[in-house]
Amino acid sequence: MISQKQISKLLENYDHKNITIGVLGGHSALDVCRGAHSHGFKTVVVAQKGREKTYAKYYKRREGIGFVDEVIVVNKFSDITKKEVQEELRKRNTLFVHNRYFWVYCNFKDIESKFMVPIYGTRDMVKLEERDVPKNQYFLLEKARIRTPKIFKEPKKIDRLVIVKVAEAKRGYERAFFLCSSYRDYREKSTELINKKIIKKTDLNKAVIEEYIIGAHVNFNFFYSPLNDELELMGTDTRRQTNLDGILRLPAAEQLEVLNHIKPKYIETGHYTVTIKESLLEKVFEMGERFVVSLRLLYKLW
Repeated sequence: MISQKQISKLLENYDHKNITIGVLGGHSALDVCRGAHSHGFKTVVVAQKGREKTYAKYYKRREGIGFVDEVIVVNKFSDITKKEVQEELRKRNTLFVHNRYFWVYCNFKDIESKFMVPIYGTRDMVKLEERDVPKNQYFLLEKARIRTPKIFKEPKKIDRLVIVKVAEAKRGYERAFFLCSSYRDYREKSTELINKKIIKKTDLNKAVIEEYIIGAHVNFNFFYSPLNDELELMGTDTRRQTNLDGILRLPAAEQLEVLNHIKPKYIETGHYTVTIKESLLEKVFEMGERFVVSLRLLYKLW
């Protein structure tokens, strides 16, 4: 694990008046670069070959428009941990802002032990979003006393409608989903997906089985900094998913006909803004505050 002392030494050699904000080219890279640009920072994107045009052409800073200053092109995202790429980032006095791409396409251990570039935030806690690591997000939510759907550790104990979340066979970082309401139903549907090579039997053993809850879907996007001990609710949104969104837009009769030929897919294609009633905001903030407190107590942070 890279120590705080090592990072502090790196920062001592930085030109603090000439900081660059760096990000991996995907997910929310444009959001980060736009925000950094608005605060007067230079920006650098590490982009995978074949995906660099978004940053190197369309959003390149030029003549008063755009907000990406430089692009470092790599053959694959995980090449960001190569020494020569790290050197290029350090040359630019880069502070790296990670996003989901960073942790999906790069090896956790490499980021924690080899990536000698200062990261904004923690480099050893993002992996807790994964379902198969100790003290993960479910553990943290429980400790923070935030209600979550009931988890079934054994498929034989399924006694209500549940959603099964299992890694895809081809893209292990994405999940396949299926609904079932009994153990027999679980076996039939999981066997069908295994036979179609959508999921692997070995991954099914690590699947999360959650009670299926009907309700309005809202993502609450929080930001907390120990520097001012203040929790911000930066936005509320929900997901666009293919081909689920298209199916849901059809009248019920057409949905049933379509489902005879096409299975729903839950692959994210984007997000859109939603609002919630102001009467719910206090409860939302209270959940966020409890989550921060639980992290402090469990990990003795800040």
